[in-house]
Amino acid sequence: MNNPNSRIVNAVSLTELQRRWTLVRQGMRERGIDALVLQNSSDWVGGYCRWFSNQPATNGYPFSVVFPLEGGMTLIEQGPFGGVAESSAEQLEATGIARRLFTPSYPSICYSGNYDAELAFSEIQRLGAKTVGFVAPAAMYHSFGHALREALQPGHTLEDATDWIDRLKAIKSAEERAFIAAVAAMQDAVMAKIHDIIRPGMRDFEIAARAQYEGQLLGSEQGIFLNSSAPVGQAASFRPRSLQGRTLQEGDVFSLLIENNGAGGYYTEMSRIFVLGKVPQSLRDAHAQVLEAQQYALSLLKPGTPCAAIFEQHNVWLKGRGLSEERRISIHGMGYDMVERPLIRQDEPMTIEEHMAIVVHPGILNAQMFVHNTQLYLIEADGPGACLHKTPADIVELG
Repeated sequence: MNNPNSRIVNAVSLTELQRRWTLVRQGMRERGIDALVLQNSSDWVGGYCRWFSNQPATNGYPFSVVFPLEGGMTLIEQGPFGGVAESSAEQLEATGIARRLFTPSYPSICYSGNYDAELAFSEIQRLGAKTVGFVAPAAMYHSFGHALREALQPGHTLEDATDWIDRLKAIKSAEERAFIAAVAAMQDAVMAKIHDIIRPGMRDFEIAARAQYEGQLLGSEQGIFLNSSAPVGQAASFRPRSLQGRTLQEGDVFSLLIENNGAGGYYTEMSRIFVLGKVPQSLRDAHAQVLEAQQYALSLLKPGTPCAAIFEQHNVWLKGRGLSEERRISIHGMGYDMVERPLIRQDEPMTIEEHMAIVVHPGILNAQMFVHNTQLYLIEADGPGACLHKTPADIVELG
């Protein structure tokens, strides 16, 4: 038999998938759940389907999974009305996918909004599932979640299974940790290429495009590349592609964030600052403060520590040094999602645990400058290990 995963650019092993399925089914039995339902529409912040099935949701199209307590899962995806593809015994063993159901639904076509929910409901009925767990309902299209809830409420018990699935996703296996380290190394290679090509006369989007190109040559599938340039004395903030039209000039400050996926489908992120000339002392001083804030944050990331307590303590530290308190998020988990739990924030109930992957990116933003340094760490028994990114945490002076 041909390897069913041979076409997948960044597949994880069957052993890893089986590890996940075993943990999930153990949790389902403990909670009396007969089937789980999940839906994603992108692989930027929609990594649940990939975690279960080795296949990402992409491009805004609905991609749904029904995961039963026993037997193979069902995928519901774009395709012809009434389309059904039953897996062979070999395919089921290798992928965990028992059947695929198809429907031509699109979020841009309002009247097709219930089609995927109707197929999910038919699968739940076929399985005889009575207690159904929704995983990450915030990631579902409203029409899917609403229609499925309406169909299930007579005669079914509904649970939110997100919290305990999130913890399973957050704690990385040895295989996952190796993949994440490989993605960080890929981003180091991309940043090194960018270092060699930045010059006055380039437009911001040309540099983003080159970063994306180099990453994809190294196996990346998806990602975002935020950047901008500005004269000294103005903030070179992270801006999306639609705002990357400026042309770099001598003396400019240039900010670049690379946040793409790679080996195993995992995301990591890193950012650095470039100056096309001499680095102003004010920028050096602010960057030193950012690195100090980063190191202090890392000192707090001890297994068993509540995330909300870390957030409070870090904000006290920032305020004590005259820096702005964090009001968004500067420390969070990464994996199949660009931002995944745990968040280091006041509303996060999780604690830090060994083998989590945590990105740390405190910053300073005002009208005169944007200062940052983004990099990823794996949590070990006593706290964060060495930074996975090997690119020096310096402002890069060019020319």
